Amino acid sequence: MAAPVVAQAPQDNHGVHRLHEAPKAYVAALEDPRRDAYQKPHEVMQALAVKEGEVVADIGTGSGYFTIRLAHHVGATGRVYAVDVSPDMIRHLHGRVRDMGLLNVSPILAPPDDPLLPQPVDRFLIANVWHHVENQPAYLALMKDTDQA
Repeated sequence: MAAPVVAQAPQDNHGVHRLHEAPKAYVAALEDPRRDAYQKPHEVMQALAVKEGEVVADIGTGSGYFTIRLAHHVGATGRVYAVDVSPDMIRHLHGRVRDMGLLNVSPILAPPDDPLLPQPVDRFLIANVWHHVENQPAYLALMKDTDQA
């Protein structure tokens, strides 16, 4: 079993959280290449050991920082559900997925209390958003109901 990867964001995220109201600036912050230094996406993908054909839900996908990486790992026979509460982020991700020709990504605009996953999933990725979920036990119960493993 792979050791968990703990990637810490810079201590002050308050400025990033304020960017939710400015979608273009928020996307730019989420896609800043400097994010790789603390988020360590390659290490996260290795630790997850996602396999081709799996179904993965990226909860709080934002601009798709991890979604795009997951899509490459699950391959053409897998699926990534990219869940977010922001219509702006879902619109952005739809365009990004279309432009990249990724047919295995399904962006989902969901309310804050339900990921609206349409089928069971093999894995979940929740990065930098769990603190935004108000009723975490109820949300986990909904995730568990869609979990095959």
